[in-house]
Amino acid sequence: MRSIWNGSISFGLVTIPVKTYSATDRTSSVSFVRIHEKDGAQIQYRKICELDGEEVPNEEVGKGYQAPGDDTIVPITDDDLSRLPMPTAKTLSILSFTDPDEIDPLQMDKAYYLGPNGSAATKPYALLREALEDHRKVAIGKVAMRGRESLAMLRAHDGALVMHTLLWPDQIRPVTGVAPDDVELRENELTLAETLMDSLGELDPAELHDDYREAVEELVAAKLEGEPVAPAASGTSGAQVIDLTAALEKSVRAARGGGEADAEAESASVTPIRGRKTAKRGEADRGAAKKSGTAAKKTAEKKTAPAAAKKAPAKKAAAAPKAAGGRAKGTSTARKTASAGTSQKSTASKSTPAKTTSKSTASKSATKKATAKKTAAKQTAAKKTGKRSSA
Repeated sequence: MRSIWNGSISFGLVTIPVKTYSATDRTSSVSFVRIHEKDGAQIQYRKICELDGEEVPNEEVGKGYQAPGDDTIVPITDDDLSRLPMPTAKTLSILSFTDPDEIDPLQMDKAYYLGPNGSAATKPYALLREALEDHRKVAIGKVAMRGRESLAMLRAHDGALVMHTLLWPDQIRPVTGVAPDDVELRENELTLAETLMDSLGELDPAELHDDYREAVEELVAAKLEGEPVAPAASGTSGAQVIDLTAALEKSVRAARGGGEADAEAESASVTPIRGRKTAKRGEADRGAAKKSGTAAKKTAEKKTAPAAAKKAPAKKAAAAPKAAGGRAKGTSTARKTASAGTSQKSTASKSTPAKTTSKSTASKSATKKATAKKTAAKQTAAKKTGKRSSA
C-alpha cells in the first residue's frame, strides 16, 4: 500500500510521526467513459483557454481564487500558500477527546489509515491506540492536506489508527422542509416496526456485494460474445397506497421464516387498502343478517304472546267456583299461577294439587256449618214445642 501523505500526530508534548494511506477504494465501482455514438470512439477532454481558444498543457495550469458572486479571478501560487500561517500543514493537532456519538455522521468525509513512520514512533503510536480503545473515546483535531485545512477525527480500529476528515459545521445544510411535520402513529405500528427490526438480526458484511456492478459485467460479457441481452425484470410502476400495519405484519412473518410462501405469492410491502374496505363490507353484511334474524325472532315472540295470554284467563275461570273458606290460600295461589304465564309451566303444575286440597277443605267446612245450623234449628223447634205443651 502506497503512502499518500507523511506527517505527525501532536498529542500534548508527544509527537508521533505517521504515514497516511487511503482507506477506501473507489476504482471497483462502476464507471463509464463518454463515446461518440456514431463511431464508438472515446471523447477526449481538453483544457481550452477562454481568451485565445487554444489548448493549455498541464504544466501551464495553475490555481486561482474566485469569490462567490464575483467574476474577478485572483491567481494563487504554491509559494503564496506556503507562506500562510498553517501550523497543521504537516501535523494532526489533537484538540480534544469526545464520545463517538457526539460526532454527526453527516460530517464524515474521507477515511485514511495511519501507520507509524519509523521504529521510534511505534511505542507512542501503540500507546495512543490503546488509550482510545480503553477509554472509548475519539480524538478531534485539525489537519491540512492537499492545500486545505479540515477537521479530523482519530479513532482506533482493528489494531490501527484511522483518521476521518470532517466537514466544517457550516458545510452541513439544514434539514428545513425535508421531513414531514406532524404524523400520527399508532402504538401497534411502532411495536411491529421494532419487532421487525429485532427479527432481521445482525448484518454480515461478508454477504454484502454490488449487484449492479455484477449485472454490468454480465451485460458487457454478453455483448462481447454477441449473445442477446436478457430483458430486465419488470417492476411495479407508479405509487401505490399501502396498508402499513398489514405490510409490517407480513414482513415480521417473512423475517422469522414463517411467511416464505406468503412472500413468494404476494409482496409483503404493498397491500391495497381497498381489500380491507371489502372485508368491512362483508362484516357489515353479516351484521345486517344478524339484525334481521333478531328482528324475526322478536316478531315470532310477539305472535306467541297472545296465545299464552288466552290460556291464563282459562285457568282463572277454572279457579273461580271456590268456597269462601278456601279464598285465602286457593285464590292467592291461582293469581300467582295466572300471572306467571306459559313460561312457568312447572310452577303451575305444582300449584294444581294445592287447588284440589283447598277445594276439599272448603267443602268439608261448608258441610260442617250446614249440619250445625240444622242441629241448632231442631233444638230451637224442640224448645218451642216444650213451651206450648206446658202451657
